[in-house]
Amino acid sequence: YSPAGGGAGSGKRAAPAGAGALQPAKLSRAELYKPPTSEELSQLKETEDLFHSSLLRLQIEELLKEVTLKETKKKKIDAFLYEINSLLSAIPETPETELTDQAWLPEGVKVPFLQVPFSVKGRFRFLSPAELKVVGSYLLGTCIKPEINVDVAVIMPREIFQDKDNLNQRYHRKRALYLAHIAQHFSKEKLFGSVKFAYMNSNHLKPILLLRPQGSKDEKMVTVRLHACPAPGLFKPSRFYPSKNNVRTAWFMEQSTPKEGAPEPPTPHYNNSILCDTVLLSHLHFLSSAAADFPGMKDGLALLKVWLNQRQLSKGLGCFSGFLVSMLVAYLLMKRKIVKMMSGYQVLRSTLQFLATTDLSVMGISLAKDVDASLPVLDDFHQAFEVVFVDPSGLVNLCADMTASKYHQVQFEAKRSMEILDDRTVDGFQVLLMTTKPMLRAFDHVFHLKHVSKLQGTCKKMQLLNELMDRGGNYVAAALPFVVSLLTRGLARRVLLVTHSLPQISEWPIDAEPPKHKDVGPLTFGLLFVPEFAAGTLEKGPQADHPEALDFRTFWGEKSELRRFQDGSICEAVVWQADTICQKRLIPEQIVRHLLKLHMDIPESSICYTGALLESVIRTGQEASGTGEEAMVSVICSYDDLSRKLWNLKGLPLTVTAVQGVHPALRYTDVFPPIPMKPIYSFHTRIRTKHLLLPSEEKPCPAYIAPLKIVCHMEGSGQWPQDKEAIKRIKAAFHLQLAELLQQQHQLVCRPAVTHTDVYKDGYVFRLQVAYHREPLILKEVVTPEGMLKYQDTEESRQLELETLHLPYLTSSLHGLQQQHPVFGSTCRLAKRWVSAQLLSDNISEECVDLLVAFLFLHPAPFTPPSSPQVGFLRFLDLLATFDWKNNPLIVNLNAGLTDADLTEIKNKFVAARSQLPIMFIATPKDRWSSMWTQERPSVQILQRLLVLASESLRALEEQLMDPLNSQDVKMVFRPPLDFYDVLIHLNPNQIPRHLEGVDRPLKSFSRGVVKNSTAVKILFPVVDYDPVQCYLQELREMCCRSWSDQVAVVPGRLWVEMKGWRLNQGRALALGCLAQPLFSTQDAFSDLALFFYDKHGGEVIAVLWKPLSFQPQPFKVASMKGRMVTTLNNELVCIPNVEAILEDFEVLGEGLVKSIEARTEKWTI
Repeated sequence: YSPAGGGAGSGKRAAPAGAGALQPAKLSRAELYKPPTSEELSQLKETEDLFHSSLLRLQIEELLKEVTLKETKKKKIDAFLYEINSLLSAIPETPETELTDQAWLPEGVKVPFLQVPFSVKGRFRFLSPAELKVVGSYLLGTCIKPEINVDVAVIMPREIFQDKDNLNQRYHRKRALYLAHIAQHFSKEKLFGSVKFAYMNSNHLKPILLLRPQGSKDEKMVTVRLHACPAPGLFKPSRFYPSKNNVRTAWFMEQSTPKEGAPEPPTPHYNNSILCDTVLLSHLHFLSSAAADFPGMKDGLALLKVWLNQRQLSKGLGCFSGFLVSMLVAYLLMKRKIVKMMSGYQVLRSTLQFLATTDLSVMGISLAKDVDASLPVLDDFHQAFEVVFVDPSGLVNLCADMTASKYHQVQFEAKRSMEILDDRTVDGFQVLLMTTKPMLRAFDHVFHLKHVSKLQGTCKKMQLLNELMDRGGNYVAAALPFVVSLLTRGLARRVLLVTHSLPQISEWPIDAEPPKHKDVGPLTFGLLFVPEFAAGTLEKGPQADHPEALDFRTFWGEKSELRRFQDGSICEAVVWQADTICQKRLIPEQIVRHLLKLHMDIPESSICYTGALLESVIRTGQEASGTGEEAMVSVICSYDDLSRKLWNLKGLPLTVTAVQGVHPALRYTDVFPPIPMKPIYSFHTRIRTKHLLLPSEEKPCPAYIAPLKIVCHMEGSGQWPQDKEAIKRIKAAFHLQLAELLQQQHQLVCRPAVTHTDVYKDGYVFRLQVAYHREPLILKEVVTPEGMLKYQDTEESRQLELETLHLPYLTSSLHGLQQQHPVFGSTCRLAKRWVSAQLLSDNISEECVDLLVAFLFLHPAPFTPPSSPQVGFLRFLDLLATFDWKNNPLIVNLNAGLTDADLTEIKNKFVAARSQLPIMFIATPKDRWSSMWTQERPSVQILQRLLVLASESLRALEEQLMDPLNSQDVKMVFRPPLDFYDVLIHLNPNQIPRHLEGVDRPLKSFSRGVVKNSTAVKILFPVVDYDPVQCYLQELREMCCRSWSDQVAVVPGRLWVEMKGWRLNQGRALALGCLAQPLFSTQDAFSDLALFFYDKHGGEVIAVLWKPLSFQPQPFKVASMKGRMVTTLNNELVCIPNVEAILEDFEVLGEGLVKSIEARTEKWTI
């Protein structure tokens, strides 16, 4: 459901077609200074008291316009109803027959009722309806789009009923036959576009007839629902009290004689279903008197219905329907919790407040005013139903089909919504009324019961015969409350909420058999975790000698065992097997499967648990090794130890004041955390004189070893020079000395360089970079022609500040976030893996993705912060796809460093300076105005591509995860569509160092010349940060190549790298730093002609996209002939790209690395 075409509710008309960005309105001077009217004054007063901002009021008014019925539509609907009325009175009568003799019904219509058991006493004939009444929300004016339903009560005449029609479904079957006869006649009429059956709120006992007008547009306009009802006064109400029986066991079990002396069980749900039909009209009168002179009620109900729709609570068996919420508002009016002066927004707030604080499963409420001593009391209802809300007659429970768990979900949502409305930093309107909350994104783990027919076995095992009789044989409705309460008990301290989807049965044509109980399809359950306890491996029970111990043993079955605890007590306990963090997250799955098998006879094969299906894409190596959280922890331990050693180094002229990690692994967000490695010498060539290893030509390229970057801040001192070149030299000296001292004092293998020192420790390579706090300032110094010294940002100073100030701050903030939310890191890793799999990792920075994910944890409204990586990832895709990047900054309030005033200021400045700011603007407490992580990238086109990919991926994923009966290959959204690109460069897998990180793990892998080892001390330094594909990409993007079409002198290729084995020439340590300095000007690179895309995690393809402008013919100039050839166009010499030569160059440049080049010429012409 989404008003205004799914976008922001008010954004629909706000922007002119071309502009997109919002513009301020222009008013004349007279309009600006006109005094406010009294009505405006009272509105302003209300806005000030109630709404956080006048914007909220305007948004709500706009939404109400969107969802309410227009007058012209009403006229059409009224005309349609009038015609139905005249047609009904013309339907012919039928002779009386036995109920079981249904031969009089023609072929084209089937009775819309499951007649099990078939034989039943009683006689039936069709007589014209006594009268027709419109009931429900249409008359009250509270029905809302997109689905306009008009409920019409067809009063069946008294003559067609006999004495004991309240028994054994006789009334229900007469009702179904009555509707079938009407349907058969209506199906021949031209007036109707469709005539179908449906179950009212998916309740099998209550079929209704759906009529839609002719014409494709009108058919969508309205659905008229015919409810067949008994003539007033037909039944004695006392027969239908919750404690009375109206379905006989002998009849239901098809036994010839009832058992002697066996008492009949009460059938409250059955009784309630008949009573509902008798009170339709009185409910209408009750609601219309409540809504009289109360315009706020109409608006409030529209808002509440939107609120329920967005949370998927308003449809299905046991739903919180629009009718129910109308009755609730009327109850609050009766109890003076709401007064008729209130606006729609106040009605919404008061109702949510009441729901949040009242548990109807413990203390029910009743609309009956005068207490008649003979009527059943609330306790009678509580014994029969899980949730109690009694109607004005004192007989009907309006929440009869609702499970306690569903009500608790409504209560939880109401509490959360009240918190959001009271939080000034959140756009409450957008979050509460415009954001859908599908189960997959709202709950941490979701699982499906694939075959609901298995619940028949559950009913048998739990001996639920009475419930089955009461529910007309509907084993899903009978077993569901028991399944949920079992799970709630088993997961008690681990979850805030266990909830289930509402069983729904769609409408069906009148000539089809009515749907069976199993046609509700798979049932879905959602678990919302308490993060502290969800992954605990121990269930501690009572002491062995306590009477409760037996109950505990019965509940957990053979999993329960006696254990002695540290305090000396011997208790019953259940210990769940889980070694890695990712297995611990799945302990709830073990519990669910175990309990459902033990108590409900539901086999494991019928349960499809989709809590962690996505995590396979961030898992490397064996299944047992988990998803890398442990590897990340050991990296951080090693880093902590190294930083302690740096603090305590003796012999440095200046002390180390701070050691800060900046590599993503040090904030838990590295997609594939580094693994300790030691090089195998036989895979490398050794340069004896320098104790260096180089990749060997004959062998596959060595495994990728990432340097983990660490910034060492040295203390300030008067000795530091004030010249930028001198500072660089001093830093180089520090790098040398750090290496020397670490080697002497801690026996660590180090390799110093001018800009850093690499340290090999515990099998990891740490890259230390010395920083001096005044250096960025010195880099900003510029001397003007007049000899004045002034400071201004330079590219170099910006880069240095980024590396030594902003990145360490970001890393430590996100490291802290991981401590609060244990799945933050894994969510980031899934998000980055997806971005990389779409070949876009070079176009959006890692830090930017980390901040987007941090936003989901810090500002989760309307959800709770994610407690599983999968739900975090789904919300990440949703955020990318739905956030309005053009008109809003994304504010990530790290460490709660921004106040309300700051947030407003950022938004205002953003709107004022929109055109100068990057397309994706992310503000943090330390970076409010520049959005430094998105300054250069993504570009508008790349962001647009990301949004399309995100919304498609989200749609495909949610479809797969919600469809347990089909294959759930969730890796599908991690396989990029390649038909979008012009040229594909296929690579040779043995030269791809991270080949094993591919989304689809390769069948055969290569030995990469390293062994996993963290203890080696005396070694030659491994090859670090060497990825041939990245070197090749850099060449493609930057290098001039041999002159295309023989125009310019050839670049000496051997000076660079002999591509075949990527062997280095003249002993230059080039591969280790991946092309330190280009030798020629870079402006004439391929990058003018094409964009290159690659998945750095083991991708086997580089995708190339030609830039459209480069294919436009250019006038012939000798200076700009690189990669072009001359041709004539309209008798003029012009240059066009020489594509064949360029593709040949791609191949020559990548000899040994490139396997083949696939040009998709159908995509472009020259």
